[in-house]
Amino acid sequence: MARIARIEVTHHRIALDPPFHPTWDSRPRPTFTASLVAVTDDEGRTGYGSGDAMPGFAGHEELFVGQDPLDLARHFRIIENISFHYGKCWPLDLALWDLAGRIENRPVWRMVGGRGRSLAAYASFGQRREAAETAEQAVRALEAGFRAIKLRFFREDWRAEIAIVEAVRKAVGDRLEIMVDCNQAWRMQWDTAPARDVKEALKIIRALEPLDLYWIEEPLFRGDWDGLRRLRDATGIRIAGGELTRELHEARHMVEAGCFDVLQTDVALAGGISGLLPLAHLCAQRGVVFTPHTWGNGIMLAAAMHLTAGSVGAPFIEFPWDPPSWSVRDRDFMLVAPIEADAQGLVHVGDAPGLGLDLDHDRLAASRIEA
Repeated sequence: MARIARIEVTHHRIALDPPFHPTWDSRPRPTFTASLVAVTDDEGRTGYGSGDAMPGFAGHEELFVGQDPLDLARHFRIIENISFHYGKCWPLDLALWDLAGRIENRPVWRMVGGRGRSLAAYASFGQRREAAETAEQAVRALEAGFRAIKLRFFREDWRAEIAIVEAVRKAVGDRLEIMVDCNQAWRMQWDTAPARDVKEALKIIRALEPLDLYWIEEPLFRGDWDGLRRLRDATGIRIAGGELTRELHEARHMVEAGCFDVLQTDVALAGGISGLLPLAHLCAQRGVVFTPHTWGNGIMLAAAMHLTAGSVGAPFIEFPWDPPSWSVRDRDFMLVAPIEADAQGLVHVGDAPGLGLDLDHDRLAASRIEA
């Protein structure tokens, strides 16, 4: 029987040219950093995960070394304990699933249920742009094969944001589904602006209703569960959220309390594959769409794809795509080949074992930095 031999956490950084200026951050980003965790067994197989930098994990390797790598339920409980006391260590769960798949010679999507291997991707925009540029980017996404896009609000005056959504709808007609992220659930460390209240959020929703949106995301502060329920009851547009929820019990409560039509809890940030698999099934039982937030790198995206496609499926999954400022090549710099959507806007998980990823070890060595 194989045993876990070692666990290594490394950090990597590349330059972005041009710099990426995301809607959720007032500061442009000239670099992109990714943290990786590698779990190797005593037969030389290695599984990989990515996400948080896992502060506080160092010194806890002994809780896993020498253990059966296939005892995923046991490892989940230990990771949950560590994540309570220290930083969030869910990338380790992804690495363990990847390793388990390599040991069993099965892809993760089959291990979690084998429901399907393909999902429709929505092009998730992130760069700050004006109306005309945003409309042009939406047309480019349509021409690339995507069936849906997501726009993000970032201006103080939400009426100016409505004008951008109107420009996009005019440019693409009914050929694209449009999601809108209001960016109200959380703030960057230095941002002291309060989230919008229910009354203002409802004004925004009423202004967006004629534009036939697929969903409205994060319209309120993440803890305003009563307000989210009220908004959901007040509109026919789907309400989405929960992307950066860090505790599984909070995500379960939001489903059970009727806060969302669409739950977006991130597999790399809360619960890993082990924790989100039962949550995905709970969503299916409650008529809630489960489609994880995936804004990160290719390893994180692959984990979300395998979990979602294999377990419950989804009408769309997030696909970070906003060239040239956010290219799939930069996003997936740690991979030999980036994950791409096909000409029909679909992403696929294949039959390679584990998460099916081939890491570019030369690029990782060249981009490695100290923690």
